[in-house]
Amino acid sequence: MIRVALTVLVAVALLTASMPAIETARTATTADRIGAEADRLERAIGSVVAGSSPVDDPALAAQATVRFRVPTGFAAAEVDRVALVEPPDRPGGVVLAYRVEDRPKRTVRVGTGPVEVTVDLGGGPIELRPGGTNRIRLRYVDDEGPTVRINRAG
Repeated sequence: MIRVALTVLVAVALLTASMPAIETARTATTADRIGAEADRLERAIGSVVAGSSPVDDPALAAQATVRFRVPTGFAAAEVDRVALVEPPDRPGGVVLAYRVEDRPKRTVRVGTGPVEVTVDLGGGPIELRPGGTNRIRLRYVDDEGPTVRINRAG
């Protein structure tokens, strides 16, 4: 009986000692996965722009739908908020802003690929669901210059 109690106490002590390392690893994994999703979005923007011409009518514009996956599960930290926003220091650009478990907000720059274009988020931040998959629609339009319009698709 004493051996069992000692084994349980040692297991609890080891688990307690390892929790900060586990949380750090989960946060790092989440940041890496969100960075990878931002890279996928950047490649999709570059793909829509490459080989296409911007048009006035959004219905005729080159477009793509991207699935953006916010990490979930045991290996990922809980994401409280995630959104596509226009950075104050770079109008016409886009960053992915997210917050993990009440920590300070983090941002990841989303580029536009090899061609410099303006990004339009439709007048404000695009809030994404923090758990699971989001669909994002990209359209390449001529809005006083080449512009990629981004909005949620469902």
